[in-house]
Amino acid sequence: MNATKPARPTLPLPGSLTVLGIESSCDDTAAAVVRHGGDGAAILSNVVMDQGTLHAAFGGVVPEIAARAHAEKLDLAVEAALDTAGLALADLDAIAVTAGPGLIGGVLAGVMLARGLAAATGLPLLGMNHLAGHALTPRLTDGLGFPYLLLLVSGGHCQFLLVSGVDAYTRLGGTIDDAPGEAFDKVARLLGLAQPGGPAVEAEAATGDPVRFALPRPLLDRPGCDLSFSGLKTAVLRARDGLVAAHGGLRRSDRADLCAGFQGAVTDVLAQKARRALVEYMALAPRDPVLAVAGGVAANRVLRAALEAVAHDTGARFVAPPLALCTDNAAMIAWAGIEHLRAGLPVADDFVARPRWPLDTHSPALIGAGRKGAKA
Repeated sequence: MNATKPARPTLPLPGSLTVLGIESSCDDTAAAVVRHGGDGAAILSNVVMDQGTLHAAFGGVVPEIAARAHAEKLDLAVEAALDTAGLALADLDAIAVTAGPGLIGGVLAGVMLARGLAAATGLPLLGMNHLAGHALTPRLTDGLGFPYLLLLVSGGHCQFLLVSGVDAYTRLGGTIDDAPGEAFDKVARLLGLAQPGGPAVEAEAATGDPVRFALPRPLLDRPGCDLSFSGLKTAVLRARDGLVAAHGGLRRSDRADLCAGFQGAVTDVLAQKARRALVEYMALAPRDPVLAVAGGVAANRVLRAALEAVAHDTGARFVAPPLALCTDNAAMIAWAGIEHLRAGLPVADDFVARPRWPLDTHSPALIGAGRKGAKA
């Protein structure tokens, strides 16, 4: 990498912006380069180094292993992102790094690398909210205008957010315990499936009967948009134990039916809560109403289809970014940095790494902290 310090102003000039993004909040070491100019946004590179094999034997992400792997791979990810983009550090206008929320060891690894690069180059450094990266991704992929309704659904987070600006979020509801992705992972472990649990459960559910087991739909009997999945996970555990006691083990058809039932319950809850959130959103009379979804669980095809049907019924457009931009990645962090700069928001390099960092700072904190990262 070329670390020659360029002669440039403190902040990028108006017009084209080229930003390096760095992401290390959980178990993906990622770096990307995104450019915004007169022709819109372009992802010049998007490198993600997965840690799946390192954590496979433990049935989930081990924070200490993840942090060490980030420290070993972050510089390689940045170098690969710059090489793929055909750029040097001197060609950048700024560096954006995830400063939270997430597993603090991983967040610190990314922040320290970014600080070193900024000190060596004189580039402005932006500490970005990981959740804002997800929340603003539909603007990168589909050019959405404000306001839009977002369901952020991932391994560590699940929130319905009214996105009114680059730094303006109102939480309409969220999970009070396990996030959906976390629940998928736990159910996969209960049923002897591989991690990550989301794709494994979805694949198994494809041949299952979603109505065989009477699994609960938590909180649907209560008003509002808050969510709970811990009791649903426990119901799957009890159903599994009953099958094992009755048959001396878990048959393949039983496992498929449990996966289909669990996936169906999660989908029903999220779809119904999305319908409620859309009522609040549509009351604002948005010019171009949109329900967008982001986060790793947004890759689930059954969930996408259900949310798209709810949006259609309500008169809203449905937007779901490509899979590579739903899961954790650095392109969304680079884009969040670009949005920050274009909005004229202040740039301060004295930020700190944060395990918790809510987007809506006016709502009460959600209860609980997920295995894949602190909830906000």
